[in-house]
Amino acid sequence: MPRPTLGPAVAAALLFAGSAMAQDQSIIIQSTTSTANSGLYDYLLPIFQDQTGIKVNVVAVGTGQAIRNAENCDGDVLLVHAKPSEEAFVAAGFGTERTDLMYNDFVIVGPAEDPADVDGMDDVQGALMEIAVNSALFASRGDDSGTHKKEMALWADSGVDPTAASGEWYRETGSGMGATLNAGIGMGAYVMTDRATWISFANKQDYAIKVQGDADMFNQYGVIPVNPEKCPSVNIAAARTFADWLLSGAGQEAIGAYKVADQQLFFPNAPDN
Repeated sequence: MPRPTLGPAVAAALLFAGSAMAQDQSIIIQSTTSTANSGLYDYLLPIFQDQTGIKVNVVAVGTGQAIRNAENCDGDVLLVHAKPSEEAFVAAGFGTERTDLMYNDFVIVGPAEDPADVDGMDDVQGALMEIAVNSALFASRGDDSGTHKKEMALWADSGVDPTAASGEWYRETGSGMGATLNAGIGMGAYVMTDRATWISFANKQDYAIKVQGDADMFNQYGVIPVNPEKCPSVNIAAARTFADWLLSGAGQEAIGAYKVADQQLFFPNAPDN
């Protein structure tokens, strides 16, 4: 018996329904280059998709741009690392709530010759002052990312305005973390980076961590579902499923289990876990 054919209207309706169902099973996360460069999402997201059927598409930019993208309703979930900006995002009604997710720390890396003689220092403000006093090259992301925001706060605490030497010893790349590390290494400059990106970074050459261990270099990440009252297009059900999974025992265990070169890159610290 021949197979019945569908009329154009019925076929179009089924195609639309199938597309809608597929769309319901995917979300966009606005996040940072540091989490993407570390390989964390390559590890985590297949686990989440296997457990839930939800595909997560990552947009990896600086924290400032990620927040602006989310405010423009270009995402379902925000995962970044600049707590004051995250809290402002929620206070403005763009996020439903912000929750601590995981942390690591920042480090300053530099060349073997160490022109500012900061190797082994655990006083980040003192190290930055030495870099400035010696006019040693320093490569900054300069991109309003979470790392850049933290860097500028640390410079302010040291009493130095590095932008006064912009284009001289202070070089702003306007790029992500991996690109800034490449640029900094190419010019022999110090670079402040999150530890996870540094561990994962393949082009270290003669560079090593010079400054670490200061409590002021703590690096907290938060997760925020985008508010459907501001952005009606948000897939809030899938977004909440993803955020809840990250904050659950299973998600926190997966974050803690991710390692590169036998080193743990992120340390889960969600409440109640």
